[in-house]
Amino acid sequence: MAPLRVALIGLSSSAKTSWASGAHLPYLVSARGQSKFKIVALLNSSVDAAKAAIAAYNLPAETKAYGDPAALAADKDIDLVVCNTRVDKHHETIRPSIAAGQNVYCEWPLGKNDSQARDLVELARQSGSKTMVGLQGRLAPLALKVREIIESGRIGKVLSSECRGYGGTIDRQAVPEGLKYFYVREVGGNPFTIRIGHTFDFLQSVLGEASPVKGHFQVQRPEGKVFDPVTRAPLETINSDVPDLVIITGTLAESEFVQKNATIHLSYRRGQTFPGEPELVWNVNGEKGEIRVTSPSSAALQVLPGSEMPVIEVHDFETGKVDKVDWEHGWQDWQEGLDMRSRNVGALYEAFAEGGKYPTFEDALKRHEQLEGLWADWKA
Repeated sequence: MAPLRVALIGLSSSAKTSWASGAHLPYLVSARGQSKFKIVALLNSSVDAAKAAIAAYNLPAETKAYGDPAALAADKDIDLVVCNTRVDKHHETIRPSIAAGQNVYCEWPLGKNDSQARDLVELARQSGSKTMVGLQGRLAPLALKVREIIESGRIGKVLSSECRGYGGTIDRQAVPEGLKYFYVREVGGNPFTIRIGHTFDFLQSVLGEASPVKGHFQVQRPEGKVFDPVTRAPLETINSDVPDLVIITGTLAESEFVQKNATIHLSYRRGQTFPGEPELVWNVNGEKGEIRVTSPSSAALQVLPGSEMPVIEVHDFETGKVDKVDWEHGWQDWQEGLDMRSRNVGALYEAFAEGGKYPTFEDALKRHEQLEGLWADWKA
């Protein structure tokens, strides 16, 4: 089968952040990626910007350069449009493609609010577009291994789950200039929607959906500091309306593996941990045992960019024994040659190409509505 023809939105030679080049491009230009996909077009803020990116990343000279989403949507020689722009640009850049019936992969969050996400979902239903969203943690070997342990019956039915994490930004009180929009809820991309969204989706992909859910938020540092990423000099202070402390509790759906009324609890604080404390600890308490996932250097379970890999341990209540469980052998051979950020992103591409299971815009809307409900409860 011929490789699927891909148009990338947001692969920029001058971007402040590098998710497109750091997470998507490594897979797409790898031998494995090129056997299934071919980059045929770029859409950036202008045609010239797209041409500059084509040159900067040594893409084939025949790669098309677009500066208008409508022009990209009119291209009949594209099999998959992939959006990597800032969150508040997602809706306007991919809506024409969805209206035209093109297949679209958009990074998470899908839109800057649930209204935008709902519009894209409804439009895709009408046009017949196949959709995929970047909730790549669902395909992570770590998630699959924890789910495997639970479904094996090793810990009995799940009674409760607690997760405590830190991060979202490197520093607890300042961000580089390119991320100052993290302090502005209206933009839609911030530690709450991005980091909490990914983490809560990761947990629910393993344990099942939580409903109802309640949230308690706090803006601990309402004055958000911004610094120059090169000189580290302070630039400005912005009034933040984005919580930097988030606590979520909910009830997991009863299932073959989860007891009725089982509780899920997630707490997240932006910034650094107490020295020596891991960035994330996740416990799954069962009838016969308990699972503990400890991630020393990264709470971003969907990508794991930190220097130390997470550890899975299982405590058997009857024997008192604690076993370490191998999960890193869950990587496929082709994944092991990629940067950590690109491994699970590559798994999404693989699932799309092979007709496997992957998260869609419908899944993204469900998560958007859940997060918006938490936010509304807090502001009520």
